Amino acid sequence: MFGISPLGWIHTLGSLPAIPAAIYMFARYGRIVPRSALGIVYFVSMAIGAVTVFLVAHEPVGYGIGVVTLLFLLTGYGVGRLPGLGRSARYVETVCLSLSTFLLMLPTVTEVLRRVPDGHPLVTDLHAPLLVGSQATLLALLVVGLTAQIVHLRRQDGARLARRS
Repeated sequence: MFGISPLGWIHTLGSLPAIPAAIYMFARYGRIVPRSALGIVYFVSMAIGAVTVFLVAHEPVGYGIGVVTLLFLLTGYGVGRLPGLGRSARYVETVCLSLSTFLLMLPTVTEVLRRVPDGHPLVTDLHAPLLVGSQATLLALLVVGLTAQIVHLRRQDGARLARRS
């Protein structure tokens, strides 16, 4: 079905829970919250997807996306545990985890458009306007989303500083 191997299904189904977890956390908290139950679901699902991509990728770019995703994921989840970073840790955490979500969605959208509907996909060429437009939309959402997240974090920091004064 959809030309996906059994290992490809493990990759797909293993990483799938990260999408609704990320959507919920973005809608509820404005960012991925690593130290939460959904944050754990997101981490495990993203790790499964990023590690198994090395077993299913057919193009070198897939390996690159897997490596970079793992780096952003591990940095995003680890930076909060480093002493001495203060408020900057939340900024690094937020940016890294948002970038990891972008790197999840970019191949997800590409693969869905290249495989659905089964037998007659919406996109057969990597330069098709629908695919390029979808990827550009994801990039625009990333830029707008990161900007909004940083503005929100700065306002929270400003409110905390004002309460301390």
